[in-house]
Amino acid sequence: MLKIVQYVKKSWYIVVVIMLLLFVQANCELTLPEYTSDIIDVGISSKGIESAVPEAIRASSLSQLMLFMTEDEENLVKEQFDLVKKEEASKSQLKKYDALTKEDIYILKEDAEKETIEETLKECETMVAFLASDQDEAKKVREQMAAGMQLQSIDVPTFFQFLAKMTRENRLEMKEKMLEHMQDMMIDQISLQFVSGEYEQVGLDVDKIQFNYLRTMALKMIGLSLLGMAVAILVSLLASRVAASASRDLRRKVFKKVVSFSNSEKEAFSTASLITRCSNDVQQVQMIIVMLLRMVALAPIMGIGGVIKVLQSTRSMAWIIVLAVGLILCIVMVLMVVAMPKFKIMQTMVDKLNLVAREILTGIPVIRAFSREKHEEARFDVANTDLMKTQLFTNRCMAFMMPTMMFIMNGISVLIVWVAAHKIDQGLIGLGDMTAFITYTMQIVMSFLILTMISIMLPRAAVAADRIDEVLKTDVLIKDKKETKCLPQAKKGVVEFHDVSFAYNNAEEDALEHISFTAKPGETTAIIGSSGCGKSTLLHLIPRLFDVTDGSITLDGVDIRDLTLEELRDNIGFVPQKGMLFSGTIESNIKYANEDMEDADMIKAAQIAQATEFIDSKPEKYDTPISQGGTNVSGGQKQRLSIARAIAKKPKVYIFDDSFSALDYKTDVALRKALKEEVKDATVIIVAQRISTILHAEQILVLEDGKIVGAGTHEELLASNEVYRQIAESQLSKAEIESQLKGKEAK
Repeated sequence: MLKIVQYVKKSWYIVVVIMLLLFVQANCELTLPEYTSDIIDVGISSKGIESAVPEAIRASSLSQLMLFMTEDEENLVKEQFDLVKKEEASKSQLKKYDALTKEDIYILKEDAEKETIEETLKECETMVAFLASDQDEAKKVREQMAAGMQLQSIDVPTFFQFLAKMTRENRLEMKEKMLEHMQDMMIDQISLQFVSGEYEQVGLDVDKIQFNYLRTMALKMIGLSLLGMAVAILVSLLASRVAASASRDLRRKVFKKVVSFSNSEKEAFSTASLITRCSNDVQQVQMIIVMLLRMVALAPIMGIGGVIKVLQSTRSMAWIIVLAVGLILCIVMVLMVVAMPKFKIMQTMVDKLNLVAREILTGIPVIRAFSREKHEEARFDVANTDLMKTQLFTNRCMAFMMPTMMFIMNGISVLIVWVAAHKIDQGLIGLGDMTAFITYTMQIVMSFLILTMISIMLPRAAVAADRIDEVLKTDVLIKDKKETKCLPQAKKGVVEFHDVSFAYNNAEEDALEHISFTAKPGETTAIIGSSGCGKSTLLHLIPRLFDVTDGSITLDGVDIRDLTLEELRDNIGFVPQKGMLFSGTIESNIKYANEDMEDADMIKAAQIAQATEFIDSKPEKYDTPISQGGTNVSGGQKQRLSIARAIAKKPKVYIFDDSFSALDYKTDVALRKALKEEVKDATVIIVAQRISTILHAEQILVLEDGKIVGAGTHEELLASNEVYRQIAESQLSKAEIESQLKGKEAK
């Protein structure tokens, strides 16, 4: 997790912006259920009336309310209203308030302090509304008063007249007894219903009040929804940008690191694995970064915010949320125990599949030649099926999780409705509160669901991050020293081996032992020997594809380990045993060392390499496309273009690792002749299998089992070296050998 977080450090300022935007998004989403609750409880149940303090009230109704007020409360309420007498009312007031045609009304002052009188009015409105209602308890109270007055029955107006004759203390005592068992929610609802009825009596358009309230709330909800949507889109864009930037930097770092690897480090990782780490693993990290910034960061904000909202509104049902979260965590723990090991091995299986696929695709000619298609198809099918089974297992686990989670969420919704119905019946909560609680619960549950889903996906991304980190933290053995030297200004290209030995990593024996020789400018040094004797290994030591185990190699008297890799390799033209071309054109391949090379130098290099014959035969000549790996040219053409690429570089040292093997004899002779004339001031080191290629070399080294067992010219070695003679006899006729030996004696 920390490794993944480190990848976005570069974009920390964008992450801060994302976090701020997520708080805005969460606030929008958490506010919407409140508005839904208000629409139900206020907009529908209370007809859009928000406060128990009426805008206007009839004088008779206010008198009834004041029956249940203390003297101070009565005075305070009167201070907040202006009395409008029916005979003094203006036309606009008469038009707005129909009740003024019959009686006086009180109108709330514009600067009224509603908060100071709202609680008092709530209780009094509840008392008046309850006593005037047709409920059994209200009828019972009226019947008791009628019996006390020795009357058979008593109507509501008369009832309030009798109440007015009671002492204030008795009325206040009655209010206290009747309200002590009422819930606050019930008091709020009854008081708002009283105000609604009073508005109808006064002459206000209650339907218009309700419509205006619902319209206002709808506009607020639409505005919040649009703001939340805009923020969510912006967060997605920024998160995608951060993730894409992080993956770009990761790919760049991994690729740069891989390019700096020596052969030893590359052997520690398979090519297929390195490709997977640079592509699939980075993609896994990119995906998890997007999810972390978009969903995981939002989930705790939503979860904590939802809990706070629930505790502020309906704390009595908070246990339902605890139950839901507990059930989800139990399911997730089971899934993590079952599926987590599979997630961890999935990336290894992807590596194996890539390895098999790459091996089959690159070896198609051999596979077809040996009719092994069925075998290779079966091998690929095994790797493919193993990966498929693992993916199916993890996908089935995820497929099991989602319906289970939905079942829990729906079950929790039913439980909330069942519990809330009893509380609504008891007057503890309103219908809107229940709706809001369901929404908040779903938000909290979804937050935990997102976190748990990420907790399942995160290990796979963590494995990918570890694999990437493994590449990035691999110590490169062949690198520049802190303090380096430079070649002399008068560069000659003298290559010297001083008692060089070399062993591959974890090898029991040395591949090369005590190699000493000097390759001079203007001379060709040839290396020959049986397969596996270390010829290519020896050449790879010169450009530091490997480093010597013992001894040293110098270029113009400077140890190559003291030079920068760039300076060392700038002075070397290397042609590998297997000609390697890059996708592009013939021109781009020859100019690979220097894109700004003059066309004349390119053509000259092609001429020396004997490549102009087939290049000129192409319709597009030097603009002829070259496919990846040079698969659209023959082996000999590929080798000649590789040689031309090295010649065009004009280095001080040429290294040819059996680079003439695919050339016919005629082309081989012409190429070596042209090369001899062109590079007469350079050092040439050739590994060859054919005696004919090295006949005229000034120095021939014979290798056997990693040791030099002979050195000299062709004629000298024929006469004195048994190993070389055996190689010559396998390629030349006895007459040719005897002729060459006689030629040496004549000299």
